[in-house]
Amino acid sequence: MISKRIQNLKIATVLPYKENYSSEKASAASLWVAEFFKNSKFKKNNFIYGYTKSKNFLTKNYVNINLKSINSKFKSSTNEYSLKLIREINIKNYDLIEIHNRPLTLFSLVKKINTNYIFYFHNDPLSMKGSKKISERLDILRMTEKVVFVSEWVRKRFFLDLDKKLITKTEVIYPSVNFQRYCKKEKIITFVGRLNYSKGYDIFGKSIVKILDEFSNWKALSIGDEDRRNIYIKHIRHKELGFLNHKKTLNILNKSEIAVVPSRWDEPFGRTSLEASSRGCATIISNKGGLIETTDHAVILHKIDELNLYQNLKKLIKNHKFRKNLQKLGRINVKHSISKNTKTIDQLRESIFPRYNFNILKNKLKILNLYNQGQKLNHRLYNISLGKKFTNGFLRNNHDVLEISDRDFIKNNKSFNLFPNRDNFQRYLIESFKNYNPDLLFFGHTRNIDLDTIDQIKSHNKNLIISQWNEDPVMPSLDYSKQNISNINLYSNFVDHNFITTHPSIIKNKIISDNFHFFFVPVDKNIECFNVFNMNPKNDLFYAMSHGVNRAVLKSGIEDNRVEFLDKLIKKIPNIKYDFYGFSNKQPIWGNDFNNQLINSKMGLNLSRGKPTKYYSSNRIASIMGNGLLTFIDEKVHMRDFFTKKEIIFYKDINDLSDKIKFYSKNDLLRKKIAKNGKKKYFKLFNETKISKYFVDISIGNKTSLF
Repeated sequence: MISKRIQNLKIATVLPYKENYSSEKASAASLWVAEFFKNSKFKKNNFIYGYTKSKNFLTKNYVNINLKSINSKFKSSTNEYSLKLIREINIKNYDLIEIHNRPLTLFSLVKKINTNYIFYFHNDPLSMKGSKKISERLDILRMTEKVVFVSEWVRKRFFLDLDKKLITKTEVIYPSVNFQRYCKKEKIITFVGRLNYSKGYDIFGKSIVKILDEFSNWKALSIGDEDRRNIYIKHIRHKELGFLNHKKTLNILNKSEIAVVPSRWDEPFGRTSLEASSRGCATIISNKGGLIETTDHAVILHKIDELNLYQNLKKLIKNHKFRKNLQKLGRINVKHSISKNTKTIDQLRESIFPRYNFNILKNKLKILNLYNQGQKLNHRLYNISLGKKFTNGFLRNNHDVLEISDRDFIKNNKSFNLFPNRDNFQRYLIESFKNYNPDLLFFGHTRNIDLDTIDQIKSHNKNLIISQWNEDPVMPSLDYSKQNISNINLYSNFVDHNFITTHPSIIKNKIISDNFHFFFVPVDKNIECFNVFNMNPKNDLFYAMSHGVNRAVLKSGIEDNRVEFLDKLIKKIPNIKYDFYGFSNKQPIWGNDFNNQLINSKMGLNLSRGKPTKYYSSNRIASIMGNGLLTFIDEKVHMRDFFTKKEIIFYKDINDLSDKIKFYSKNDLLRKKIAKNGKKKYFKLFNETKISKYFVDISIGNKTSLF
């Protein structure tokens, strides 16, 4: 059993502010993200957030954060970027947020969004705000599931003066390239990078002038720019191309014989070296930073000066065999491949959501089932309590269950002024959660769990699965549905799954989440335990309604469409012995009284509030069909998707219903046969163990269907 729906993992990738994600000016971090995104199995649900003025983005799923409002010199661009990221990301309920190269952004998001984090360092941590101090780096390790570095050199910098035992929480995943076919070479020596002292452009300039003077059939190219230029190369066979996009740069490397990367500064990695070597360039690199991790087939400058570079260039030009062998080895032995490292990244993501834990491996979950047990109602709802049936089903499927009744706890733990105290309940729930540590929090029909409480319990168990259920109507035609939809929406985006007794298509324009599933009201062998088709009831037709299960009596002056329907119906069936409750001043009945009256009728009417709606039925359908009464239901509820006319009676309108009631009241053998078939089919499809297994399977990501 998979403990998280790994195949549908929702990932937010956050780029640094001003990191250009366009094909024209993409920089190293953007290229890293784009290349691994294209090959990832999670790309469907991976969205990349950043701020890029150009519209020609590198990949799909890029979300460009609107930062028009931060032009004021009195505002911090980074802070405003973080605030807008939080607003944008917070409503999406991502399983994982991956932040690149900005510790301060990590700190901001962790405060507001409780989820799993991976942080990626593309530069020297000791040069970045938010990771210079030991305490800051320890905070990063504490806040994240994993920290990833683009080279071993960058990782060593991060762990300077830190306990090396903490390295187990980190990984090195290198920028990568694809294997390249051979391209015909021209006698070109190419430099790629900033045209400045740190990149060794002055060394390249002095060396290349000597080389070009000495070897007249060679030429040189420089790709890059620099805002404050003070280094220029003057030679007729040297050309500066300025900044080129990534694709054009790679095309030039494809035809270059030699590439030079003589950096003086500690390169965090050195992407140019990797790309040049993989494209068959005889590559010369310095030994600074992570450059020596880019390829195993390059000439390394152990002394970075004009003479050393000149001598190595001259050797490559004159020794044709050595140069060609170096080119071939670099091209066919790519050290860091995109396909391999994409798998590494995806495996790293999966490792945060273990497929198995101890309980799941043994096919046993610990389930915290929170619902209204009705203690304050003296348990008169026991026979129609879905929460109780779910507990029975979970237990019979070999899971462990801890039940909590939120409404009863709050009622029984009022404050000194006798007002309900929700704060006490939050503390009780959190402490109970810590002690029990469930795999699944399953709750229904409550508004008593604070969203902060959900955040806290998730922080204690990041693999926790949360599902909510709701059995009440959600059809647009019913005023009550507006409040019920509001109740569902309170948590719908904060839980993994929502289960409702109406087809989800009915509320697709009313609900702000897409994680909705239909469930059928279950029957339970210990509750629906009568076989009326084998008994001799005195009455013909049973029906029971109320003005809410928490009220024992009817509300005065309140009528709905059911009353009007029943008034018309009884006039059409004058000779039928009907036994209706919650109607015509006859109060609702509950508990054992409900069962005693139910089994004294041959047939039952399943009539719910509002207009007939796809799949929706009040939970009385389980009582009626499950106890063996012949059941009538409006055909517009679409129960033909589950039952046939040999198991339940469908009616088109009130006239059709009245005719069928009269017919089956006189045909006992047929009535009993259909009622028996109906109970048998109901228990086969929707018993408490099957429905509870369906909940668990959906919650933990197993493929399943209800019928």
